[in-house]
Amino acid sequence: MNTRMRRAAVAVAATTMAVTLAACGSAKESGGDKDENAGSKKGDALNIGLLLPENQTARYEKFDKPLIEKHIKELTDGKAKVTYANAKQDATVQNQQADTMITNKVDVLIVDAVDSKAIAGSVKKAKDAGIPVVAYDRLAEGPIDAYTSFDNEEVGRVQGKALLEALGDKAKGGQIVMMNGAITDPNAKLFKKGAESVLKGKVKVGKSYDTKEWKPENANANMEGAISALGKDKIDGVYSANDGMAGGIITALKAAGLSKLPPVTGQDAELAGVQRIVAGEQFMSVYKSYPAEAKVAAEMAVALGKGEKLDSIAKTKVDSPTTKGVPTVLVPVVSLTDKNIKETVIKDGIYSVDEICTAKYKADCGKVGLK
Repeated sequence: MNTRMRRAAVAVAATTMAVTLAACGSAKESGGDKDENAGSKKGDALNIGLLLPENQTARYEKFDKPLIEKHIKELTDGKAKVTYANAKQDATVQNQQADTMITNKVDVLIVDAVDSKAIAGSVKKAKDAGIPVVAYDRLAEGPIDAYTSFDNEEVGRVQGKALLEALGDKAKGGQIVMMNGAITDPNAKLFKKGAESVLKGKVKVGKSYDTKEWKPENANANMEGAISALGKDKIDGVYSANDGMAGGIITALKAAGLSKLPPVTGQDAELAGVQRIVAGEQFMSVYKSYPAEAKVAAEMAVALGKGEKLDSIAKTKVDSPTTKGVPTVLVPVVSLTDKNIKETVIKDGIYSVDEICTAKYKADCGKVGLK
């Protein structure tokens, strides 16, 4: 773990745990209040399985994996082992990876599901084997023991508000394209719901897509279809659920020969997305503190592995489609534009000015005060 990551983790840890959130689940159905693992308390020498969904989005390999590993090491005096697997966007592969870890008797599973429904069978197998499961970033189905993510409807609302701001006079009656995430990702549904709650009744949605596997090339193809159907000059803005898709969308808009690009939203504060914001090609992204989320996941996993309660970690609960009252921590998000790059990703040590302001973006960086 490099110095920049360490600074980021320290900077956000205190903020995250101080966040007070409204409870979504029933207080009576408090699955986290029962210490089901109390009879089998273990020491620090845990084997924690970590299952991440894909490696196309930069965050998983660059931030989530090393940060979770770092925090688990810190919490167990370096004695715990992390067994890692990446499903590369294949739900079947992820189930196989989970089943292998269950067979090998890991003490806890942290799962960021490729497909929240498809993983339910493996979650049930883990439960039957006495292995607690932490749903990470996406609310997996099945009898999970804990969940941490961001307030995903708020992500959509933040994106929607930013798009209306960027549209200015066209915020009333303008026409937009909505590029939503994959239907297999429960977060995508929440992003969409949040965005629509802000945009509904203000702009016309000319075309809306659920983008298979969140892939930029699929977003690019969808955008090409929208341009063909609506006309390149009839698109006032684009709601893009994340930065990767925003890249594919912007490529399609450029290829259509637009002299001025319409505002495009994003999420994840990927380096390429931040650079497009600096260059004026992408209006905004949503900055989510991966160090904070990773820290919570590590704390939950270690506590569950030791047979401890989560009362001091999770102050709220949510319901999944299959499980009531899941102990939960939701991490707040920030709208990232060219106005607050210094106060967000640079201040938190996610990127340096040099990483953002390569030769290609040097002049643009000067215009937005990055030097």
